[in-house]
Amino acid sequence: MYNTSFVKKIFLAVIAVFLYSCDKDFNALGDGLVGDDHFGLESEKYDVVAFNQEVTPIQSNNLATNALGIYDDPVFGTTTANFVTQIGLETYAPTIGESPVIESVTLSIPYFNTLKTTNTDGSHTYELDSIYGDKNGKLKLSIYESKMQMRNSYFNNGSQLPQFYYTDQSTDFFNAMGPNPKRLNNGGALENDEFFFSSEEITVKTTDPDTKVETVDRSVPAMTLSLDKDFFQDKILDAVASKLSTEDIFQEYFRGLYFNVERSGSSPANMALIDFSGGKIIIKYKAKTAITTDADSTTEDKTITLLLKSGYSTGVASTASFLQTVRKPDYESAITTNVNKTEGDERLYLKGGQGSLSVIRLTDFASQLETIRASNWKVNEANLVFTIDADKMTGLVEPNRVYLYDLTNNTPLVDYYSDGTSNTLQPGLSKYVFGGIINLDSNKRGKTYKIRITDHVRNLIKDATAKNVDLGLVVSQSINVSASNVLKLKNETISQAPRASVMSPLGTILYGSKASVAEDKRVRLEVYYTKPN
Repeated sequence: MYNTSFVKKIFLAVIAVFLYSCDKDFNALGDGLVGDDHFGLESEKYDVVAFNQEVTPIQSNNLATNALGIYDDPVFGTTTANFVTQIGLETYAPTIGESPVIESVTLSIPYFNTLKTTNTDGSHTYELDSIYGDKNGKLKLSIYESKMQMRNSYFNNGSQLPQFYYTDQSTDFFNAMGPNPKRLNNGGALENDEFFFSSEEITVKTTDPDTKVETVDRSVPAMTLSLDKDFFQDKILDAVASKLSTEDIFQEYFRGLYFNVERSGSSPANMALIDFSGGKIIIKYKAKTAITTDADSTTEDKTITLLLKSGYSTGVASTASFLQTVRKPDYESAITTNVNKTEGDERLYLKGGQGSLSVIRLTDFASQLETIRASNWKVNEANLVFTIDADKMTGLVEPNRVYLYDLTNNTPLVDYYSDGTSNTLQPGLSKYVFGGIINLDSNKRGKTYKIRITDHVRNLIKDATAKNVDLGLVVSQSINVSASNVLKLKNETISQAPRASVMSPLGTILYGSKASVAEDKRVRLEVYYTKPN
């Protein structure tokens, strides 16, 4: 009895503290609310203007994740994703040894995965994440030596400017290799002409020569390819020592690898998002040890490791994603020729990569700011809710999140900054108060995306000098990435787009703001006020 009573007391105390905290939060959010019976909570809905905007070729170097493959989307079209990366030595100025003879060269790049089961024999079953298209899809994969050096900067009229690489530069890099470039992945058909993203655990068995005991090393699913031994014998083991001495010299000497994909015959294709920075090339070879006479010469097993570079954290231009999309006619016209910037569009097409975004203008709300101020209305909450066109999205993979930002200044909204919520287990659910997370129906299909812009709206009311900026809406691969990438050619509406959208291969279709859209599906700004009676 004593323990039960004590637990109840503790529970009641926690509830009291929680309610007090909520009351404090409410008053803070209310921004000057008076907590008496003279005030009541009411909502107002405001029309917005929402229209489509094409994203033309855009900066794509140094993304945290990069797509590789071919994704056939029945609504948006077919996207082909190629990739280029610089290569670095794990240790520069290596001691290679005398008369090295290469034995094997293996490229390994882990996939995003989820561990499903651990079996009694110690093996594991995995499921691959971030695979789009047919799960059994195949690709013709070719890996070449890149001949185009990726630079960090260039000079223009005496000024040093950062060097960007763009989604439409696949042909530039491919042509730089010259006619008939040598294909470096030369294993079996499953490693090139019929390549597929395998979820199988990687196992390597070794037997001790003395004890004959077998050891099994296990690792997560990965792209595992045998590379051309003659190429790496010449390029690395037989290279002039100075070429391997420093990173700068090596980058000029070995300019990187280019990953090219094509269709594998009549097989369906697919696409994966990959963190290439986890990739390694392991060169195994034999070299002579100390030599007395030829008869006494012995060899030892040696390895050299090369790393796939990543400039994501440093800003160095060391990777680039190339995205070529053949758009469906309806999608093409919706984002280019049939855009209505005055009334808004009936449907909003959001597509990642070199795709499209939507521009949102709070014109109706802005026209009533003086009335709101004079009436002394206090904002409790303000939301934009976007309804998904479920019919057009039937059977398609839907983005888990969309992201709303200040398009005029290419910065996050104040609500993004003020939301400190995080989720270490599922980073994609961080900043859940700010929102943009997909809401599902009973069939696990998307219904809406809701985004909270309370602080943004409050600022417009409180500060008469605050500019009613255009807002941008995009699909987002990572809510924790808020930086923007520049367009190759600016236009009158946008000069940049969020990097997290460039990283995403997905798209969605939302109901827009045009009067012809049913009222219950039309996008509007809804603001909850406390109004004086």
